[in-house]
Amino acid sequence: MEFKDIKANLKKDFTGFKKVKVALLADSSTQYLAQAIRGMGYEKKLDIEVWEADYDSIDLTISDAASELYSFKPDFTFVFLSSHKLKKKFYKSGSNPHFADDTLAYLKNVTATVSSHIKTNFLVFNFPDALDPVFGHYSGKVTASFNYQVKKLNLELMHWAQNEASVSLIDLCGLQAMYGSANSIDSRMYLGSDSIFSLDFTIVVATNCVQVIEAFTGFSKKCLILDLDNTLWGGIIGDDGLENIQIGDLGIGKAFTEIQLWAKALKERGIILAVCSKNDEANAKEPFEKHPDMVLRPDDIAVFVANWSNKHDNIKYIQSVLNIGFDSMVFLDDNAFERNMVRTYLPEVTVPELPDDPADYVANLNSLNLFETNAYTEEDKERTQLYKAEALRNTASLTYTSEADFLKSLDMVSEVKEFDAFTIPRVSQLTQRSNQFNLRTKRYTEQDIKHMAEDHKKHHTFSFTLSDKYGAHGLIGVIILEKKDAHTLFIDTWIMSCRVLKRGMEQFMLNEITQYAKKHKFEKLTGEYLETKKNGMVKDHYKNMGFTEKGEQWQLDVTAYKPAACFIKNSNTHE
Repeated sequence: MEFKDIKANLKKDFTGFKKVKVALLADSSTQYLAQAIRGMGYEKKLDIEVWEADYDSIDLTISDAASELYSFKPDFTFVFLSSHKLKKKFYKSGSNPHFADDTLAYLKNVTATVSSHIKTNFLVFNFPDALDPVFGHYSGKVTASFNYQVKKLNLELMHWAQNEASVSLIDLCGLQAMYGSANSIDSRMYLGSDSIFSLDFTIVVATNCVQVIEAFTGFSKKCLILDLDNTLWGGIIGDDGLENIQIGDLGIGKAFTEIQLWAKALKERGIILAVCSKNDEANAKEPFEKHPDMVLRPDDIAVFVANWSNKHDNIKYIQSVLNIGFDSMVFLDDNAFERNMVRTYLPEVTVPELPDDPADYVANLNSLNLFETNAYTEEDKERTQLYKAEALRNTASLTYTSEADFLKSLDMVSEVKEFDAFTIPRVSQLTQRSNQFNLRTKRYTEQDIKHMAEDHKKHHTFSFTLSDKYGAHGLIGVIILEKKDAHTLFIDTWIMSCRVLKRGMEQFMLNEITQYAKKHKFEKLTGEYLETKKNGMVKDHYKNMGFTEKGEQWQLDVTAYKPAACFIKNSNTHE
């Protein structure tokens, strides 16, 4: 898209889009970036209201308790210091060898000052670097080099963000390296308006900013569905045979090895891999099992579908097995006809265009940044195995005529405990990514979750795992109770992974929290359902659980509650 197209979006109707507030704190002009962020928000169905601080007035803005920034109460606050102005300060400081440390201290002060007034997520831009014109290639060996200080600063920014839950980074350095300085910077625009970026690069930056916002607001991609012939390897396995497909370290085979390495890295990060191919299944699986140059192996694929049905029907099957939204899926296929068919029949699925030349596949996909995330936990590494085990459960369920007999056969066990240092990151991730079984869809950062976990006077927290004879589901349920008064507990958050639907987990969770309520002399549990576009499946949840409607809330008499029947044991009580 061109900038004029993005700007035209500003005049369109944002009605019904999710509202998000963004503040921009910068030492240079952000007019074009603000327009691009709002305009790109339209493309993502986000109504992003952008507030800009006055030109080069970060210190004045944050130090004023009556600042519009604080009354605006942004969900996200971007902090941008330009490398251009940073370089001027560095040379004016006499090439201060502590410049990186001083700059980091300044950024920490900015975020701390803002945090003392409002709650917000900080998105801090890091700093592009280039060959130092003063020291050339020797710059890496001398602290008096600006390039040395920038590299040190970027490293320290990463360490800071790792340990500060409210701070995330926008990798401007990486984006500029990808697009090149000549395409990123417009010197004439800088001289005329003090805007650093070219208009084309402004769109790139805005797109990535919005993708980060999407990840925070629950719109992350979870699954990559892969075609095979001429996508994961060169050639057609059914015609060319195992020995003649192109993959490995020779010629065009390198390009297909690169795409597999890209997919493998995503799998290790927690993205579910699936295969959707028009092929005989035995032929399709043979390279995964036997070809010595294949990077991807059978254990990397959660759902493998190879037949001669329409791909959009097969994707529907994959979705039914994984039980995730179509908008969480990305479909990769070299064939333009197949791409367009999936776009037509499954418009929610993301289907990127692929270049004609496989050598350009990975560079193109990297530029799209399809799998932005705002969290990474140990459980993410095991996601493929979780879904492979789920496929086995689905198959096994077909052999039972009684659902109760099937559930009993699973030997299900749940560990129930309060949030702790190990579960807080995963709990936060669930609040930010769960959309379907989510009664109120309140998004919480790790810092928020940590605060509630420690606030025993006002909150009590529950995390639930589930395992059975096929394997562990991991942490799949979260409930946060808020103590309203001596008699009443309010269910602030009730989230459950759709992976464990129809297992009786919701009944088990209710049994646990009512048991807690009775033990601590509470008489009532109250909850509410806040409707979103994606959580319609739990519209009648409280009604189905035996709650009574009281105005806009639902209420359960704890003293009269009798535990619901289920086939899940608490690992702590073995009951």
